[in-house]
Amino acid sequence: MGAVPPHEAGAAARTPWRRSMRRALQLVAITLLAIVGVLVIDGWTAFGARATGVRRQRMAASPEWADNHFVNPQPLVNLLGRSLRDLTDVSPYVTPRAPMPSATVQPAQFRAAPASGLRVTWFGHSSTLVELDGVRILTDPVWSHRVSPTRFLGPQRWAAPLIALDSLPSVDVVLISHDHYDHLDYGNIRAMRGWTNVFVVPLGIGAHLESWGIPAARIIELDWWQDTTVRGLRIVATPARHASGRILFDNDAKLWAGFALVGQSHRVYYSGDTGLFPALADIGARLGPFDLTMIEVGQYGRGWPDWHLGPEQAVRAHQLVRGRVMLPVHWGMFALAYHAWTEPMERALVAGAAAGVTVIDPELGQSVDPMSPLLPVRWWPPVPWRRAEQDPIVATQMGSLAAPQVH
Repeated sequence: MGAVPPHEAGAAARTPWRRSMRRALQLVAITLLAIVGVLVIDGWTAFGARATGVRRQRMAASPEWADNHFVNPQPLVNLLGRSLRDLTDVSPYVTPRAPMPSATVQPAQFRAAPASGLRVTWFGHSSTLVELDGVRILTDPVWSHRVSPTRFLGPQRWAAPLIALDSLPSVDVVLISHDHYDHLDYGNIRAMRGWTNVFVVPLGIGAHLESWGIPAARIIELDWWQDTTVRGLRIVATPARHASGRILFDNDAKLWAGFALVGQSHRVYYSGDTGLFPALADIGARLGPFDLTMIEVGQYGRGWPDWHLGPEQAVRAHQLVRGRVMLPVHWGMFALAYHAWTEPMERALVAGAAAGVTVIDPELGQSVDPMSPLLPVRWWPPVPWRRAEQDPIVATQMGSLAAPQVH
């Protein structure tokens, strides 16, 4: 027999290698599909439900509805190049390196009504219990370990819940500002099926709640500027500049909002998630002044300047809605951006002092009376953070509105 030509010998040698590579790639593809399948199955119910029927008709009749989704009067701008650069410059202090300080929360502390008629307890991120003129309101309650549709992936909370949901005092109203996972917690909603409270939510969110077992009679859905009354408390859904969605295919399918709580003696404003927008001044003119504002200050980035206010613009928003005392929220529990975890509060205090705004900074779980605000006490550890001039968050399409009014 003659010798095997070199090119044929090389091809024969490569064939087993190619087969091995194909098998390896197939194994990787099957593994990835299996992982995705597990995650989808695990999170399927948490994705929520689409709005149909009369609910869908109400949504389509909204002034904020266009082309089968909700829109902002000032569209959100995303700066991809800036976002990519930010990925290379993430703070090493995005999450706490030690257990977070917190107050002790006991059910007994809620038995006596606040002397002034107003009290707020901050549970981290945007979860608060507001006691206002005899009515108890829970905002965006998130008690789950992850803000994610699945138990296996997603941002984890930095501290365990300070009180069990079923140990809270009887709640009259649960407010949901929008359906992102760090504000609408599937596990919490399921746990509330046997409660007696009503849910006040933006248009479309009721579809999620009903699919998770909340009776329709306990759900009140509002468009911007619409209101309802619960035990004498007027609740107004206010405009916000943000977005919604729980899966890739439902972006902006439900409305987002803030809320004004107008009691007999006190008024509270909760921003929800928002960038800066002109109608903040309208909220102040129509529904203010507010004894307390709860305004988001954290989880911002220069690549998405319209999605979140950032600390300095949060102080500006407080001024625009005519607030008296400001409680910064949307920080202190989850890493959803690249800044140091304490930075939102540090910058809010600096901006508040420059503008003559009273900013309070309670520990996790601490109940405070905004009518007798305490001086700020930095209960968090000192870590490096960037100042406004180093990392400014400036909303687009706002012109001079973004500039704070200095005291």
